[in-house]
Amino acid sequence: MAERTLVTSALPYANGAVHLGHAVEYIQTDIYVRFLRSCGQDVVYFCADDTHGTPIEINAAKQGIPPEQFVARFHDEHQRDFRDFDIRFDYFHSTNSPENRHYAELIYGRLKDAGDIDRRDIEQTYCEKDKRFLPDRFIRGTCPNCKSADQYGDACEKCGKTYNPTDLIDPKCALCGTPPVRRNSVHLFFKLSRHADFLQEVLKRPGFIHPGLATQLQGFFEKGLADWDISRDGPYFGFAIPGETDKFFYVWLDAPIGYIATTEKWAKESGRFPDALAYWGKDAPTRIVHFIGKDIVYFHALFWPAVLKVAGFHIPNEIKVHGHLTVNGEKMSKSRGTMVAARDYLDLLDPSYLRYFYAANLGAGVEDLDLNLKDFRLRVNGELVNNVGNLANRALSLLAGPLEKKLAPGRAEGAGRKLVEDALARVPEVREAFEKLEYRNAIKVITEIASTANAFLQTAAPWALVKKDAEAARADLSDAADVAYLVGALLAPVTPRVSEKLFAQLGAEPLTFQALATAKYPLLDRTRPLGTPEPLLPRLEEERVNAIIKVPAGTPAAEPAKAGGKDKKTEKKPVEAKSPEGAPAVPTTQASPGAGAAEGAPAADIEYADFAKVVLKAGRIVAAEKVKGADKLLKLDVDLGEGSPRTIVSGIAEAYAPEALAGRRVVVVANLKPRKLKGIESRGMLLTAGSGGKDLSLLEPGDVPPGAEVK
Repeated sequence: MAERTLVTSALPYANGAVHLGHAVEYIQTDIYVRFLRSCGQDVVYFCADDTHGTPIEINAAKQGIPPEQFVARFHDEHQRDFRDFDIRFDYFHSTNSPENRHYAELIYGRLKDAGDIDRRDIEQTYCEKDKRFLPDRFIRGTCPNCKSADQYGDACEKCGKTYNPTDLIDPKCALCGTPPVRRNSVHLFFKLSRHADFLQEVLKRPGFIHPGLATQLQGFFEKGLADWDISRDGPYFGFAIPGETDKFFYVWLDAPIGYIATTEKWAKESGRFPDALAYWGKDAPTRIVHFIGKDIVYFHALFWPAVLKVAGFHIPNEIKVHGHLTVNGEKMSKSRGTMVAARDYLDLLDPSYLRYFYAANLGAGVEDLDLNLKDFRLRVNGELVNNVGNLANRALSLLAGPLEKKLAPGRAEGAGRKLVEDALARVPEVREAFEKLEYRNAIKVITEIASTANAFLQTAAPWALVKKDAEAARADLSDAADVAYLVGALLAPVTPRVSEKLFAQLGAEPLTFQALATAKYPLLDRTRPLGTPEPLLPRLEEERVNAIIKVPAGTPAAEPAKAGGKDKKTEKKPVEAKSPEGAPAVPTTQASPGAGAAEGAPAADIEYADFAKVVLKAGRIVAAEKVKGADKLLKLDVDLGEGSPRTIVSGIAEAYAPEALAGRRVVVVANLKPRKLKGIESRGMLLTAGSGGKDLSLLEPGDVPPGAEVK
């Protein structure tokens, strides 16, 4: 392990607000850094605003302000949004800084001295009205490949073909609409092609980049690694190239250098080191890890290592790449309101919910992550609120109430001690998952630990023991509190504010992965009094979650969804729903085991006396598992306040994963005659709403105890 670790996230462009797609990367990185710190490692986390380029220069001019003033606004806004998402940088800087200018000029000088800078005369598009050369994003025209109109000058959004701006058919300036002319200009190129062998070696280094991406990058070598144009003609907001007239460093030269510049700024302000070379020196005892999106792999895996090697700097050790975010299964869109700004989310919801959901779905691969709002709400409620939060509330409420905030001493043996020791035995699984960026595996183990503790409490039923044997209840609850303490420690990198609240309620110091390496039962200092318990997080409400989507006024309504290639009909023929045993289902929103109710079926009038026979009770799901040989059925253990949980078989497997159900509150038809389904005796029925299959939502009774009657 290196003596020091430096971690970065890609630099956000100072041309707009941070949105939830950006947040994937910063949350992923922040979780990793918090985990490393919890393990006792010396780690720093740096980022900066990417401030240069034509788009910023033009947008600042449109607003009638200098570019420096334009980017300063976003610098403050970005830092506020990151802070409120619990993302903690050691330093957040700007590429428009004296430190960045110094290192950009230093690195360019070294590239030039090494003979790696070439001067070439190139043909470009030029707008005679705006008096400027047009970068690829400032010229639009017809794609030369598929003939789609109104495409950018670098790639077609319809067919995906890349090309040069001069290849466009009927090109026009994106600023004024004037057809451009072609002019020659001298540009400076970094001779990337000279370093193909070195880059091939880098790509083969274990852990440098995901193997699948290393394979994809081979395509650049097969067609011949192209030299890289590192200059742009003025007017341009950026650093002037020394020794040149009206030439500026292309933003992609000085943007990654911002990592070094931010290190320099932090080193000097903190007094930790004299300069950035403590981390970026060629032989520095450092591990450098970049987190990036899959759209900028080329720059970080090929261009950047080659530049650093020639300039005599430390090469990144690892590049961690994630996929893109989709919302409700679709690409984020401003017109659909799914390009959700970080601030719009933060104005409505706690950041812990999103941090948890992202972690629960992130692996080490580059697959895209979907923020399906229904899945988001159900998973967070089922796992974080109902499972983890329920464990803490169950354990602490009784201890802080009738048991006077006093914990029991550790036990020499018994089910409670085994519960804690079994949970401790799973810590290495969580640690390994975080190390490998398999966050979803870490969350799986953590929720299993919490579910097991909830099941222990359900069996021990300390609430029933309090008056009969207070010390036995105290012992069981204290062991459950130990597990809650452990769960808080394991979740601290993901949901730091939730863990901090839990530690305070336990009256305990923060528990780290470093401490857990040698921890033994009991985890809590049983001589210290507890704090005051309260809910860790409120449940996510559907209306509030959906409110983060803000469709702009005047946007046309979305086309109706299609299924099987055909439009859904506005009216459906009533269908009689059947239970698994073939009995007709009642045509209401109540879901029978294994079948949804018939949509649109007429309801027969009944007398009140008939309805009064139905006993509805509030329940809480203790455990859930799939039924073998039945794709639609789940076997549930449901607490109805009866001392031991009931077994209920429910046809909700298409709508809910078993792991999302532990701790969830439900409404149960409690006086149905038992039935055997797939050989399992089912003693009740859950109430749901929806048309069936994936379109089912469990009805919830609110915050009432299991066994409470629902009227």
